[in-house]
Amino acid sequence: MVYCSGPGEVSHVSRGERMAHGMPSQGKVTISVDEYSSNPTQAFTHYNINQSRFQPPHVHMVDPISYDSPKPSGHTRFVCVSDTHSRTDGIQMPYGDVLLHTGDFTELGLPSEVKKFNDWLGGLPYEFKVVIAGNHELTFDKNFMAELVKQDYYRFPSVAKLKPEDFDDVQSLLTNCVYLQDSDVTVKGFRIYGTPWTPWFNGWGFNLPRGQSLLDKWNLIPEGIDILMTHGPPLGFRDWVPKELQRVGCVELLNTVQRRVRPKLHAFGGIHEGYGIMTDGYTTFINASTCTVSFQPTNPPIVFDLPNPPSS
Repeated sequence: MVYCSGPGEVSHVSRGERMAHGMPSQGKVTISVDEYSSNPTQAFTHYNINQSRFQPPHVHMVDPISYDSPKPSGHTRFVCVSDTHSRTDGIQMPYGDVLLHTGDFTELGLPSEVKKFNDWLGGLPYEFKVVIAGNHELTFDKNFMAELVKQDYYRFPSVAKLKPEDFDDVQSLLTNCVYLQDSDVTVKGFRIYGTPWTPWFNGWGFNLPRGQSLLDKWNLIPEGIDILMTHGPPLGFRDWVPKELQRVGCVELLNTVQRRVRPKLHAFGGIHEGYGIMTDGYTTFINASTCTVSFQPTNPPIVFDLPNPPSS
């Protein structure tokens, strides 16, 4: 299902529809599970020492675009936010054409939170708004909810007491955006793919073990994507957690982005401490986490301009 904010300019194709129509899904490049998959900090160290993979000239930090900087002619301005956690009231939203929200727009995915978020979206002036879920959108993860209601001890009592009819169609509450979940949409000529999965972390929603389980999800991402939206970061790009002295990004996601999909923009969040922008010279990586590590919504939205595709 697709929710459009303008007529005739959005086409929404699910993975299943693509396969059914024989559309290409994966090219000749095949990504395998990395030998350091289970230890991202070790993987980062190994590739930095042996390949300088995360050092200049291979990667660079990028300064954000000023909000009052004029948009270049023939470009589309994207406004990136993430991890707003039901704390949107005080966020100053800049001018732009398309909003990208990369998940954790609620605390627990309660229907009341989703409705509040949808109301906020409805008041924003962007022509299009594209949203994915994060690990905090528990009700959006049907497998998670099925397991939760079986448990004797409810870790999330306010979620566990929900009746199935309260959350079975929770995505339908998002009437003011395009919601992507392992699917893509074409907006203003840009092909955008969104996926919510992240490496396992304390058993939240959309968590999967590192390695093949996550790689299976990344393998669903087709070639030809201009913008990739994930909830969590790839290895080495805005994924450092200072308190734990660890890298937490996904190695297989990094290899998928750099070696197979190669989008122009990879937007994500998940790691509040990693807010900021980097580039590898081809893909720009934006961690747009609005909330800080102490869950204060003080990181400003990040704007990014992309030249319009020729077909648009």
